[in-house]
Amino acid sequence: MPLVVFETPGSTSIEIAAPDGIRLIDLCDEQPATVPFSCRSASCGTCRVDVLEGADLLEPPADEELDVLDIFGDDPARRRLACQLRVRPGPGRLRVRPADD
Repeated sequence: MPLVVFETPGSTSIEIAAPDGIRLIDLCDEQPATVPFSCRSASCGTCRVDVLEGADLLEPPADEELDVLDIFGDDPARRRLACQLRVRPGPGRLRVRPADD
């Protein structure tokens, strides 16, 4: 089961054991993660997160997510939409923080 670490402003972090295959948005709903959400459907970009560690634990982005990331000029290897990304099954550590721009 992957461990997801949500970095927050002020050097605080929240560590959550993520069930295999969970969407990050669902994990944020269940825990006090500080990732902002608005549309929840890959159309606004509010929930963009920087992937600081463990990008290999994420399913590849779908076309809709890639379209939004492209609008912002984001590299999908380093920045993703939390409403769309899904954590792959297996051990590991994923570390993310809300995008700051």
